[in-house]
Amino acid sequence: MIAEGLEALRYRCLVIDHDDTAVMSTPLVHYPAHVEAMRRLRPGTVPVRLDGWMLKNFDPGLLGYLVGELGLNDEELAENYRIWREFTGAAIPSFFPGILGILQEFKSRGGYLVVASHSEVPMIERDYRAAAAGVAPDLVFGWDQDPRKRKPSAYPVTEAMRRLRLARSEVLVLDDLKPGADMAEAAGVAFAAAGWGHAIPEIKSAMLAKSAFYLSTTGELAFLLFP
Repeated sequence: MIAEGLEALRYRCLVIDHDDTAVMSTPLVHYPAHVEAMRRLRPGTVPVRLDGWMLKNFDPGLLGYLVGELGLNDEELAENYRIWREFTGAAIPSFFPGILGILQEFKSRGGYLVVASHSEVPMIERDYRAAAAGVAPDLVFGWDQDPRKRKPSAYPVTEAMRRLRLARSEVLVLDDLKPGADMAEAAGVAFAAAGWGHAIPEIKSAMLAKSAFYLSTTGELAFLLFP
């Protein structure tokens, strides 16, 4: 049965991002955490709006923004992290409509599900368990590992390929931001941009340029995965 299912998959392995690709976490968790961190650490500075926060995460990236633009020192970065953990520990984000059904079908056909995220592994695993959809990743690579092995490093993809005995042609990376695209390029595998989490023209334009596939809806992911 699994062999028959694999014949109905374009890729044997989906390496999927978590935040704003699988779950709706920035509006519900990460941005409110940033607003609270600004209240405590930069009380005289008005936080950027939600779209602005997402743009900062896109470029120059989270650390680039916190250090390069806001000037947070090491102690403040540690406090920022504590605040972020308060919010991620208290709130469980919902999966985007339709995504869990697609992942269920992908796994039922024998596909491997790998998560490569800048969230922490226990939180990612918690979110999948809380969804109670019977979908569990085969491997999870998160923020809480060697910084040299986090995306955009190729390591999450190449290590998944090694453990699961996969060829490059059998892997698809799905992410809403450029670290995922850069990871896929470094590993030499296909990349699809998840565009359903926002409608920010600057991000869409940049991701279109870096993607073999740009997916505006989760339904388009199903068409890509299942012939």
